[in-house]
Amino acid sequence: MFGMGTIINVIGIILGGFAGHFFGKLLSEHCQDGLTRACGISVLFIGIAGAMEGMLSIEGGSLSGGKSMFVVACLAPGALIGEMLNIEGGFERFGSWLKIKTGNAKDKYFVDGFVTASLTVCIGAMAVVGSIQDGISGDYSILATKAVLDLVIIMVMTCSLGKGCIFSAIPVGIFQGCITLLARLLKPIMTDAALAGISLIGSILIFCVGVNLVWGKKVRVANLLPALILAVMIALLPVSI
Repeated sequence: MFGMGTIINVIGIILGGFAGHFFGKLLSEHCQDGLTRACGISVLFIGIAGAMEGMLSIEGGSLSGGKSMFVVACLAPGALIGEMLNIEGGFERFGSWLKIKTGNAKDKYFVDGFVTASLTVCIGAMAVVGSIQDGISGDYSILATKAVLDLVIIMVMTCSLGKGCIFSAIPVGIFQGCITLLARLLKPIMTDAALAGISLIGSILIFCVGVNLVWGKKVRVANLLPALILAVMIALLPVSI
């Protein structure tokens, strides 16, 4: 079934969120803070692993790096576009609207939990590549695997950041659903290079989410999302950078 991967993923996030909401009540604030930092460290290494996979290669028996110019060419103008559009502000406004509409107006952690969780489960390589694979071939195995991982991640995040994390299922459904639909429409021009570029930039953005979890909000990650679009555009150019 078309889009089944996204449906499974959304269900996994909701189940993980409710489980975290229940168990979170049993944990002290000290334990919740420890869980947040542990989750942040995990996200950091997930991002590092994905980025290194895209930037490092073995040539002649030695390890060599590359794609530095590609990363700069995606992130720098992507950040400029994102800051001008204030995408992060849009996320926060939507989170504030959800907080009121869901009867959580007094929950001071709702918006932070919603934004952080949404960015963590939305912009990873598995989210993008899995959605594209689902759209192109109908294979949702990557998104099914991601659903299990997200269930655990959202459960832990909900324990420490509150029930705003549960509502990350909404942007995940919209984001992955749109990518799946676009992948079906753009199937003729989607290349391996484009997929690799999305995976690399997505992993770097995941690393930035981890930075915010461990050290507080240092990077406006949502404002870097246009870099994902630029990654596809640059990858389709006749010259490589």
